[in-house]
Amino acid sequence: MGTMPTQRSVSDVLQDILGNFQQIIHSEFRLARAELREKADRAAKPATTFAAGAVLGFYGLGFLLLAIVYGLSMVLSAWLAALIVAAVLLVISAVLVASGRNRLKQIEPVPERTVETVKENVQWAKGQMR
Repeated sequence: MGTMPTQRSVSDVLQDILGNFQQIIHSEFRLARAELREKADRAAKPATTFAAGAVLGFYGLGFLLLAIVYGLSMVLSAWLAALIVAAVLLVISAVLVASGRNRLKQIEPVPERTVETVKENVQWAKGQMR
């Protein structure tokens, strides 16, 4: 003789659904945190390159201004040296800033995996409610 499967009460089923939903939410937060940490790690180096380029650009501007001052106060050699240094720093700065900016543009800040799993979990939860 077969035994009848035991029927679970509605409150037991709801408790299980709530417990599963809580576990899903906790997992989603862990996934989002891990994904954002990964993206931040990927953005660190290009951001540093961009910052280095900006700092060198600032110094380049300083040398350019110094060259103008030397050019106005003297006729030849000191301002020419400062102008050459400023030009070199500005070229390096432009290359670093462009490189860092291009790398930063390639990084997508939205945690795609988390968004996808949240959508799947919402569909699952809707299916459990039916």
